[in-house]
Amino acid sequence: MEFDTELAREYDKGVRRTLPTYDPMLRLANTFLRFNLDSDASLLVVGGGGGGELKAFGPANPGWHFTAVDPSKAMLEVAHMKAKELEMQDRVEFIHGTVADVPAESGYDGATCILVLHFIAEAEDKLALLKKVRSHLKPGSPFVLVSKVGDPADPEFKELVSLWKNYWLDNTRMTEEKVEELMKGTLTESVIPEERLRRLMEEAGFHRIANFFKTNHFGGWICYAK
Repeated sequence: MEFDTELAREYDKGVRRTLPTYDPMLRLANTFLRFNLDSDASLLVVGGGGGGELKAFGPANPGWHFTAVDPSKAMLEVAHMKAKELEMQDRVEFIHGTVADVPAESGYDGATCILVLHFIAEAEDKLALLKKVRSHLKPGSPFVLVSKVGDPADPEFKELVSLWKNYWLDNTRMTEEKVEELMKGTLTESVIPEERLRRLMEEAGFHRIANFFKTNHFGGWICYAK
């Protein structure tokens, strides 16, 4: 799909359908980061294509510098356009790739990984990503993680996914068949329970883990690099 402003608008609408409380979550994340970072901090944004974090964190923190990493060139274009609109392109570095492509010598004061981890199939690969993020952080640095979470075989998880499906039906013009595909995909994705996710975070080198956000089958955690 060729990038244009329509793609940017569709992304902004789509992410808010996927996570109805996307904006309050970002406001809470911004508060957490602001109270744990200096005014001239550097922030690693894993999955930064789309520019949601840049828009949420950038204007209120004019001294922060960002590195936005994303494997999607089109989504990085969306983030680049938003940075330009916010007149903050001089303090954003864009990396087309994954966190593994961040130069080894790069160090950051904080990091975010929002709506990324559930796309990674295997638990060991989730752990590898978290370890890589930790390797770029100074001790004590704040980290924000937001992901789908839960056990797809758990009846409660299925109820939450059903509510999510009905939210799409209630707020879009998508057919029920199309929304059913989304629901089935979520029930078969490699989503993991919160207890296991916390263990992965601890194994990767994070502590003081706290669940600051939950909506349906999405959760958010704040923590610090050991």
